[in-house]
Amino acid sequence: MPDWLRQTFGNGGQESWETLTIRLVTALILGSVVTGIHRATRGRSTGPSSTFPATLVLLCVLIAMVTQVIGDNVARAFSLVGALSIVRFRTVLRDTKDTAFVIFAVVVGMAVGAGQPLVAVLGMVAFTIAAAIYHDRPHDDLAAPLLNLLAVKLVWTPELETQLRRAMSKHTSDLQSLTAGTIRQGSAMELTYRIALLPTASLPQLVSDLNRIEGVLAAEVRPENRDG
Repeated sequence: MPDWLRQTFGNGGQESWETLTIRLVTALILGSVVTGIHRATRGRSTGPSSTFPATLVLLCVLIAMVTQVIGDNVARAFSLVGALSIVRFRTVLRDTKDTAFVIFAVVVGMAVGAGQPLVAVLGMVAFTIAAAIYHDRPHDDLAAPLLNLLAVKLVWTPELETQLRRAMSKHTSDLQSLTAGTIRQGSAMELTYRIALLPTASLPQLVSDLNRIEGVLAAEVRPENRDG
């Protein structure tokens, strides 16, 4: 690197480009291993089109880069924390195990970026053993109820919502309110629920019962998107 360029961008303690390259490639490889562990122990929790596994690899590489940029500079560390605080997961992780994998990818990337690959490798061994012991079992997925989203358009009143919930309780084992919003220029509302149907429930019968309630304009049930 030319002297003028080194003086412009140098920070006094910058590693050689060979070292940086090795660390980033190592982060990429270990990030892929993290994804492999996730697929092996959590394969049924995300669909084939999910972007979550790719997110783990990208996180590992990005954290390795961030760790390199920070180095031993405390002021830079605080600046980067403030800059990165704008990043948010737009999709809520439905399982705390997936949250653990996100933290796992972050820690692996941080260890590699800090020049401590042994910590990353030994940590991966310990994490893999724990994940294998507590891996998802097929019967757990089969036992979990299938979740659906129920959207109801209605001329809302407290009494009508009570009547609506009473009708839904005959067909569902679990009911959660998700969203509420006005439609038709404020003359009506659309309520969204997450429901778990009873084994004996019938979707057409549920929709029919709801539509028979005076004040209900429309009702729609659709499977919940479980990707991501």
